Amino acid sequence: MPAEIRPLAPGLYLVATPIGNARDVTLRALDILASADVIAAEDTRTTRKLMDIHGIRLSDRPLIAYHDHNGPSVRPRLLEMIREGRSVAYASDAGTPLVADPGFVLTRETVAAGLPVTGAPGPSAALAALSLSGLPSDRFLFAGFLPSAAGPRRAALTELQDVPATLVLFESPKRCSRTLMEMSDILGEERQAALCRELTKKFEEVRRGSLAELAAGVSDDPPRGEVVLVVDRNRAAASAEDMEAALKEALQTMRVKDAANSVAEAFGLPKREVYQAALRLGEM
Repeated sequence: MPAEIRPLAPGLYLVATPIGNARDVTLRALDILASADVIAAEDTRTTRKLMDIHGIRLSDRPLIAYHDHNGPSVRPRLLEMIREGRSVAYASDAGTPLVADPGFVLTRETVAAGLPVTGAPGPSAALAALSLSGLPSDRFLFAGFLPSAAGPRRAALTELQDVPATLVLFESPKRCSRTLMEMSDILGEERQAALCRELTKKFEEVRRGSLAELAAGVSDDPPRGEVVLVVDRNRAAASAEDMEAALKEALQTMRVKDAANSVAEAFGLPKREVYQAALRLGEM
């Protein structure tokens, strides 16, 4: 923690917290937790433990629980504190607020009230899994949790089938086997994917392979802990228009050869074919 603690301007501060390893917290997040007049947290016990680990004293500052269940009653109180000129830090249990975590309605109402909102970015399970998956990261869609009911879940997967981006989803370890089997059935057995669990923790693991291979592996060895699924885009669904649009964007910052290689890899297309297309676009 920095030696000097400076007061914060009034407003709402969205603080990303570690998804496992407590040392992944940012220096700015620690500054905010040390300086904020009020601390709101999805889980006050987790936030208090994080502060204790890093030597941040709560002193007489309020530590208020804020989550989906008590939001309607707590939000007016937090907004009033900001109006009174106080700084309010909001921390998720783990990861970045609003990314499959509470905080959206609080942020929306703070903005609607004309009050300042800023963020202290940091750990995110979705981005950590995307980075480790080995799958294309040039374009991705965070799809959160799939519906628990069978019908809506299959409908959601069907909707995601031809999305031209890498898919990132959260899943409970108990439902992983069923979800991977349904993904294999709907998205395609050969679609490449990664199952990432317990990221940044002692038993971190990344399983890579086709959806069929991952489904079989999970059946034999069920995962434990927090799980993120990363699934490659449907390479067959990439149209000529999509490829051309990607090439035009890449050519703005890359040489023809580099742009062609980048797009060919992202779309799973032959490099020669994409290179010829890049040359044609370069002549236009």
